[in-house]
Amino acid sequence: MALQTISNTPQYPLNLFHIQKTSLIINRLYILFHSIAISLIFYFRTTSIITILNSKNQPLIPHLLIFISELTLTFIWILNQAYYWRPITRTVFPDRLPEDENLPPIDVFICTADPRAEPPLGVMNTVISAMALNYPPEKLCVYVSDDGGCHVTLEAMREALKFAKMWVPFCNKYGVKTICPAAYFAGQEIEDEVLVDSDDVFTDEKQMIKVEYESFAQKVSRASQSESCISNKDHSAFIEVLVDHESTHDETKMPLLVYVSREKRPSHHHHFKAGALNALLRVSSLISNSPYILGLDCDMYCNDKNSARQAMCFHLDPKLSSSLAFVQFPQTFHNVVGKHNIYEGDLRCIFKTLWLGMDGIKGPCLSGTCYYLKREALYELPSMQKDINLEELKHCFGSSNDFIRSLLKKYSGKLDCQKDSFSESLQETRQLASCEYENDTKWGHEVGFRYFSVVEDYFTSFNMHCKHWSSVNYMPSRPSFMGSCVTNLNDLLIQNTRWGAGLMEVALSRFSPLVYGLSRMPILQSFCYAWMAFFPTNFVSLWILSIVPSLSLLNNITVYPKVTDPYFLVLVYVFVLSNLQHIREIHSTGASLHSWKHEQRVWMMKGITSHLYGTTHAIMEKLGFKEANFLPTNKVINEDEAKLHQMGIFNFQTSSIFLVPLCSLVILNLMAFVVTIIGIMFYKVYINEVFVQMFLSFYIALMGYPLLEGMILRKDKGRIASNVSCYSLVFSFCIFSFGKFLVIY
Repeated sequence: MALQTISNTPQYPLNLFHIQKTSLIINRLYILFHSIAISLIFYFRTTSIITILNSKNQPLIPHLLIFISELTLTFIWILNQAYYWRPITRTVFPDRLPEDENLPPIDVFICTADPRAEPPLGVMNTVISAMALNYPPEKLCVYVSDDGGCHVTLEAMREALKFAKMWVPFCNKYGVKTICPAAYFAGQEIEDEVLVDSDDVFTDEKQMIKVEYESFAQKVSRASQSESCISNKDHSAFIEVLVDHESTHDETKMPLLVYVSREKRPSHHHHFKAGALNALLRVSSLISNSPYILGLDCDMYCNDKNSARQAMCFHLDPKLSSSLAFVQFPQTFHNVVGKHNIYEGDLRCIFKTLWLGMDGIKGPCLSGTCYYLKREALYELPSMQKDINLEELKHCFGSSNDFIRSLLKKYSGKLDCQKDSFSESLQETRQLASCEYENDTKWGHEVGFRYFSVVEDYFTSFNMHCKHWSSVNYMPSRPSFMGSCVTNLNDLLIQNTRWGAGLMEVALSRFSPLVYGLSRMPILQSFCYAWMAFFPTNFVSLWILSIVPSLSLLNNITVYPKVTDPYFLVLVYVFVLSNLQHIREIHSTGASLHSWKHEQRVWMMKGITSHLYGTTHAIMEKLGFKEANFLPTNKVINEDEAKLHQMGIFNFQTSSIFLVPLCSLVILNLMAFVVTIIGIMFYKVYINEVFVQMFLSFYIALMGYPLLEGMILRKDKGRIASNVSCYSLVFSFCIFSFGKFLVIY
């Protein structure tokens, strides 16, 4: 069907790409001049170390450590520049798509795991928004993976189907753009009523729908608050197809809705989200087997009903379709608070800068949600190309004959729920969702979403690109999907610790992009993947730069050139130019200049804590100590959290394993700065010799001002606890005492 659709497409292109020439020129000039400056710094550092070795007039270790930090930062910077080499944007023309009957079917995968952490009402809003997509309903099938095995989620889906039977026709009738009911009735959009014939009729119908939604929301919320709404980690597989037998007209026809709860047993590794997605792949293959999949997080609702048609403008393009694995849309967040986006929760740099640059090579990385994926890209094996070896296929995909048959055709129609074979087919899907099915197969290793790393999206797309699949980044003017980002420090640091551990697992393995990827993909693309994998190693530089210059300052040791030294200008040039480039990039994406401060601060916080713990966790796993776990439990106090976020004030209710290192290093640098100022004023310490170190200590203390404020000035619940402040003070003095022996040799 997909091939027939492609052959019937008009001569006009379905999409165009545009090279950002101005950004390209600026980026390449920046790379050139910055590289020259870095080379001069390396020359200064090596000659300084050689001079110290010969004269022995200064301690060697501080200079060596600073050199290591500079090498680490340079390594990461070089990899990062691949993103800026050829940034592109894209335009689509959905009106040039074939007629609806020629469009390929789409399966929507929505994963949820814990009804306490992921309230069913929010999940159902995502489900309903997916059912309201502007796509032929008979070609949409929405699957919900409930890893918690909670019957409340299933009951909520039944209620969601009842409400969707009113909501979807209402959206179609009046051209409603905000197809998520919670967002629509919360008034997040005011531009929806575009096809109104009679204001009175529309108002009455909208009010009726609103009453129905409030009733639906109350039922789901009430059930979610019951004691039975818990996650069950020991349950059998259960699949139910929710069918709307009443809708026979095209105007009221509903997409198929399927509840999937795979088998979970404490004795079996469930492989987290990747395992759930692979179970959905197998189950859906016997129900709809659509050639394309929309992957969504349970809190990432559809905000633009046209995203499916926009994605098909790439998947049905004859020039792209044969090698295109997925179309990635950016994640957008409705709870980002303008200039007070203190946690960098919107991931601005990734979705508005890095993915544009990666798109100019062979396409962006899979981002876990908001993607339209070709099913075939997860199945590709040499045995499927010409001669079919049944034994080999079963060795790869498992023993199900029905599933093997699903691989050998583009897609099958949806199950006829009236036929006697329906129950038999559902029984087969339960086998596909069992714990035992993947035993002695290649699921998660060479087939489906990959299990090697907890960042299954990164590792899966890396393998796709290594197999010469490509991808596309599309960023429409209206956000296609909206979700919620982290709004407290605890969630931010835990999330990044998990990501850091998963990325370093890949970096330290045989799949390292700089080894495995270089021979399988363009060098710039391997650099992009390598930057993500090795980015957590920046903790080395941040720890060194937070400790060594300040300790050297307190012990009258100079590790940077004097103000009168020509190399001082090189350092100033590097610092100013890199920050100006960062500010220009922020401005080009339409973000506030406050983002510069927030992103610098969060980068330091994550580097000092999350990246250190994530890297340590990955190394411990590599050494076989899998029981080692550096992920602290969530201790966030949710009261007044939203208010603090809206005011741009940090909520420091998190584990001391995060706070003590951060506070200690800020105290150490503040102490070094104050002592140096006193020395300049009263003891004639020459600022010419210590200016760089003094500025660095001041800069770190300035970026850490919220921590100082949390320890000293604040009295609210989000402040830093007194005992944490005491531990930090003691730890900073320990660093000073023991570090003193380090810098004097």
